[in-house]
Formats: sequence, structure tokens, C-alpha cells
Amino acid sequence: MLKKNKSIYILPNFFTSLNALCGFYSIISSMRGNYVAAATSILVAMLFDIMDGRVARMTHSESKFGMEYDSLSDLISFGLAPAMLIYSWILPQSGRVGWLSAFVFAICGALRLARFNVAENHDPKFFTGLPIPAGAFIISTWYLFCNHMGYQGKIIEIISLLFLYILAFLMVSNVKYPCFKKADKNHKIHFNLLVSLILMLVLIVLEPQISLFSVALVYFFSGLVIFVKRMRKNKSIVHID
Repeated sequence: MLKKNKSIYILPNFFTSLNALCGFYSIISSMRGNYVAAATSILVAMLFDIMDGRVARMTHSESKFGMEYDSLSDLISFGLAPAMLIYSWILPQSGRVGWLSAFVFAICGALRLARFNVAENHDPKFFTGLPIPAGAFIISTWYLFCNHMGYQGKIIEIISLLFLYILAFLMVSNVKYPCFKKADKNHKIHFNLLVSLILMLVLIVLEPQISLFSVALVYFFSGLVIFVKRMRKNKSIVHID
């Protein structure tokens, strides 16, 4: 019985370790100038990050240690790795502004993780602030999109700097973003949604660089749309009062 329990707790932490490994490999790839591998490693790390949480919930092996270890791994894969990727790729010519911008993204990601860990009540439907994996997803797919389209130059450098500051702000903001963590194998979805997911998968296979960045942008703007709707709802309540 003891061995069984140990194996259950080892499994989610093993996936967390694979997450950290991908993040570390991404940093090494960025240092070597292999940015495609760096961006792809971040995306693979996201899969392992999803799997460790799912496995922990399915096996009822969630623990304080696992949560802290997951956060440290996330900081490597989704804080340091994307910051290193975008700096090495497009920002060296920006000098001090470039590396400080990358640092702001990484440190705001760390603050986002710390705030999430100490929060007592979590809304199962929404994240408070942009999740750090989503920020890393946007940066990695931004590079893959630009590389695929052949975009480069000063304008891409400026957009990348703006991306870093906007994403950093959203991670530490109170803007709500959809949370899909509570979905499980018993969760029912509408037939039309299933068809949409299948079509999206086909598009990702056909044009992964464009499709993945499009998905990243949709999630990026989803939080802003929710924020605007909440503001309008609050204003209407005030007017009624």
C-alpha cells in the first residue's frame, strides 16, 4: 500500500520535472540561436504542465509540495524561457531596454505565480490575471508566426517590446481569464463546440504557426472582453441604484 501511494505522488511530479526540463532546454536553445526549438520546447512544456495537474487530480495526489514544485517549474518554462527567447531573438539591439523588458515579463510572471499560490479562494471558472503559461504561449507562438511569415526588422522589435509590457501588466492585473482546469472526463460539451474543436485541430495541423498564434490572440483578447463586459454590468447596476 505504501509503494502504491508513493507511485501515485511520483507520477504528477515526474510530469512537472519534464515541464522544467523543456523549459531549461528552451533556454539552452535560445542561447544557441535555435529559436524554433526554443519556442517548440515551451509549447511541449505546456502539455506536461497540463498533464501533471490532471494526473494529480485524477489520482487524488494533490499536495503542497506538488503545487510549489509546479510553480518553480512554471517559472523556468513560462517565465525565464520565453523571456530568454524573445530577448535573444529580436531585442539585443534594444540594449538595456531590451533585457529590462524581458526581465519585467519574467518577474511579473513570478509575482503572478506567488499571488496564485497564496490566494485563499480561487474562482473555478476564471483566473485573476493572465496565467503565466498563456503569456509564454503568446510569446512562443508570436516568434513562430513571425519566423513562418518572414517578418523581422524594427517594427517587429517594437511590437515585441509592447507585447512584453502588456503581457506583464495583464499577469499582475485583476483582469479575469477563462479557466479550463475543472473540466474533466465527465464534463459534457455542446455538439457544436466539439465540431469547432475538431475544425480548429485541422487548422492547427495545416498551418500550425498561424493557427496557434491565432488561438493565442483569441485567449489574449478574451480577458479584455470579459473585463469590458464586467465594467458595463457594474455601471448598469450603479445607474439602477
